[in-house]
Amino acid sequence: MRCPVCRRQHRYAATTYPCPCGAPLAPPLQRGAAPEPITHRTWTDDWVVVRCDACGRQDQWPQPELGCSCGAVLRIPVRPVSAPAPLPVHIPVPPTAAPPRPAFRPVTIRTARDAVTAAALYLKWLGFRDVLQSEARPASGIDLRGPGLVAQVDPTTRPASLRAVECLWLNALSSSVTGVYFSLAGYTKDARARGDDLCIPLFVMDLTGTPQPVNDAADELVATGP
Repeated sequence: MRCPVCRRQHRYAATTYPCPCGAPLAPPLQRGAAPEPITHRTWTDDWVVVRCDACGRQDQWPQPELGCSCGAVLRIPVRPVSAPAPLPVHIPVPPTAAPPRPAFRPVTIRTARDAVTAAALYLKWLGFRDVLQSEARPASGIDLRGPGLVAQVDPTTRPASLRAVECLWLNALSSSVTGVYFSLAGYTKDARARGDDLCIPLFVMDLTGTPQPVNDAADELVATGP
């Protein structure tokens, strides 16, 4: 799909969640529909109705989103639930493949503290251990710490700045640990570029508490863990 802001091409696959019946479920993307930049968030727009092909249950699921390298956060159109959905094809996992992670279970973000909690849960899901939250946000801006890890969470409605990404990198460098950044509103163009240069994993979170990687360093962290 193509970003309508900068015209860059992206490949995207929707996040899979577990249906209450146990079947994996991902919102069916509407093929050929153009993504839309998110300029204002509302609770209604952050959810879509999806039907499980295994049990027929209809529930609200997080609206798929994608963070573009230009800093825009894009809403990915989903096929209406009334449209017929193709049956999923089961592809067996090779015997030598590593066991997949269980599905990530997000927490809804209503406050800044919820955003920090959601990021902490996600880091634990990735494989970081003993992730601790600060009681009050320190001057360094580091919200989460753990063995081999510092992380910053920006719950504001403004894209994360170049300075913020560089400050996280300096904190991580001084402690010889991995630095990870989470933002609710994406990143400015120069912040995104600097994150790439410094190999800082950058994630965008939606109000459901589900982080999405927006650069190669974040993709690698999701794929391999810490």
